[in-house]
Amino acid sequence: QVQLVEAGGGLVQPGGSLTLSCTASGVTVSTDIMTWHRQIPGKEREWVASIYASSTATNYADSVKGRFTIFRDNGYNTVYLQMNSLKPEDTAVYYCNDQSRGLWGQGTQVTVSS
Repeated sequence: QVQLVEAGGGLVQPGGSLTLSCTASGVTVSTDIMTWHRQIPGKEREWVASIYASSTATNYADSVKGRFTIFRDNGYNTVYLQMNSLKPEDTAVYYCNDQSRGLWGQGTQVTVSS
């Protein structure tokens, strides 16, 4: 079964850190364009970050630039989103996306609150 599974979400205080993972099964994503998005209830899904086939090329939304880092571990067929200096406005469901294949994960909740 081809799927993406996110993990690592949770509750964190403002200023804290979390690292999300997205593990692919049934497909090798090492050369795919992988992205992270997030969505707040009642709002449209928002693009957060992308990593390209080279793995050295990345791109970020202005709202997370300098705080979030997207990277991949091809040995584990996994893409990560390291999130530092978290803010309450980062609270959302975070989704992993294989842009090259049109695959989405089920999402993981991140809540930033004191």
